Parts: sequence; structure tokens; C-alpha cells
Amino acid sequence: QVQLVESGGGLVQPGGSLRLSCGVSGRAASMYVMGWLRQAPGKEREFVAAITWGGGSTTYGMPVRGRFAISRDKTKNTLYLEMNNLKTEDTAVYYCGAGDSFGAFTTVAPTYWGQGTQVTVSS
Repeated sequence: QVQLVESGGGLVQPGGSLRLSCGVSGRAASMYVMGWLRQAPGKEREFVAAITWGGGSTTYGMPVRGRFAISRDKTKNTLYLEMNNLKTEDTAVYYCGAGDSFGAFTTVAPTYWGQGTQVTVSS
């Protein structure tokens, strides 16, 4: 089992920045790919970004490429999502996840999920 707890969401103006964190506990995180998904009101869940916990290889969804950066601190067992140049369409609940491959995230099907944190981009 893997336990995931997100934090760092909130209200931010368009063009602003926000950093999300995800605390990881349970089975060794090095066995997994970690990542972020999001779900906007009335829309399906969407892939945001993923990273291999061991090697740090990354992949991003097209809507966030060039604006968001995923990283992890293995010493703190924490996953991060740095979000810059935020747009109103980034408004969503952001979920941290753990899976066995990048494909688990691009198909929006990681094995483990957190409870989510709300990000609202509005003026």
C-alpha cells in the first residue's frame, strides 16, 4: 500500500504561480512512477505530469508543457508540482498518484490516489 497526501492548493490570479506537494508513505516509493492528474468541474480527469521516482525521468501533458515542472525529493519522500503562468483553465482538483509506469498516468489509471487539492485560478 502507498499513502499519498496532497497540499499547497489555493486561489491564485492568472499569470501567478503555485507549488503543490504530495507526501508519500507506505511501500518504498522507488518502486513506482509518481505523478499528477487533475479534474476540472464537468470534465474528465486529465493527465498533468509524471516522474520516475528512482531516475527522475519526466513526461508532461500537452496543456501544461513548458509551464509546469514535476520533481521529487527522495530524502523527504515528497513529490512536487511547480505551476507557473497559471491560466483560468488550470482550475481543477489536483490529485497525486502512484503507478507502475508512465502509461498508468497517460491513461489516467494510477494504482494509488491521494484525496486531491483544489487549485483555483481567478482574478
